[in-house]
Amino acid sequence: MSTQPDLLYSETEDDLRAAVRSLLTGRSDHTATLARAESGSPYDDGLWQSLAAGIGAAGLLVPEELGGQGAGHREAAVVLEELGRGVTPAPYLTSSVIATETLLALGGAREGATGLLKGLAAGRTVAVLALPLAASAGAGRPSGTTVTGVADAAAADVLLVLRDDGLHAVERGDATIEPLTALDLTRPLASVTTAEGSGTRLADAEQAGAAVRRGLLAGAGLLASEQLGIAEWCLEETVRYTRDRYQFNRPVGSFQALKHRMAQLWLDVAGARAAARNAADALATGSAEAPLAVSVAQAHCSRVAVRAAEECVQLHAGIGMTWEHPAHLYLKRAKADEIALGTPGRHKEVLAELVSLPGPQ
Repeated sequence: MSTQPDLLYSETEDDLRAAVRSLLTGRSDHTATLARAESGSPYDDGLWQSLAAGIGAAGLLVPEELGGQGAGHREAAVVLEELGRGVTPAPYLTSSVIATETLLALGGAREGATGLLKGLAAGRTVAVLALPLAASAGAGRPSGTTVTGVADAAAADVLLVLRDDGLHAVERGDATIEPLTALDLTRPLASVTTAEGSGTRLADAEQAGAAVRRGLLAGAGLLASEQLGIAEWCLEETVRYTRDRYQFNRPVGSFQALKHRMAQLWLDVAGARAAARNAADALATGSAEAPLAVSVAQAHCSRVAVRAAEECVQLHAGIGMTWEHPAHLYLKRAKADEIALGTPGRHKEVLAELVSLPGPQ
């Protein structure tokens, strides 16, 4: 018998949100983000240390005995909402969620995994799973020694490499990382090449496969919260702009056609919030319905984030098309997130399988 999901934010989660938002507002405004992205090095190391170690966000999923906060997926989801709202370049999803969850799934008996987790929780280490950003929980092992489309590899100290004989931790110095041209400048992609036999083996093939699937599932579930943050900012910014922008001596937001568009978008965002919170809660409680909740969240939140960003660009009219306005950063992040960790179509297929819904013949 399934328990009723808790979709509301706790007081602790609200306090965490306030701390993260205050940090990002003061240290990661859109002008600075765009300038760093244009330079080809979007990360702010000082900001990451403040977020990861100062606030303790990097260790939210890590138990206290390993130096973490002993919190859970609900709290990590709040952090990702705020990172989405600020379209902030930070390896939080890839390192503090996907890589961390993968290592946790290996269990405490793995000495190498335990040492890595302590470094991740303290913010000393950034680890990235060397799989394409588009990989889903059902993805197979990559073939060859080169993996393309790895997100945040440029920020990684350690790469978790999946091979035929298991999962290996490879130091950055033992890997070749070549930047790729990505649509989303705030989440760089790269090709990662590692030599066969390099690194330390953390788990055998069977254990590694299960751990990676768990890491990708958690990543997809919490990516929905980042998409929610994108959609919320786009909606709020569009409402603000259309309220302040006058035409024919009245705010353009007062025209009925625009009211309808923004009202529909508000409903979509409200639905996305419920879906994202449900996925985070299912992951936090270890619910057997977590895969179902994750696929529902991804199928819905991906679409809402893209639509909200498109509306933000369009309803800002000419200014929304300029490079200086941040709307394009949100549209690019939303479009990149749409195909990350499984496309909406793939998640709909998974959803149909989980509920035994036959496809068209």
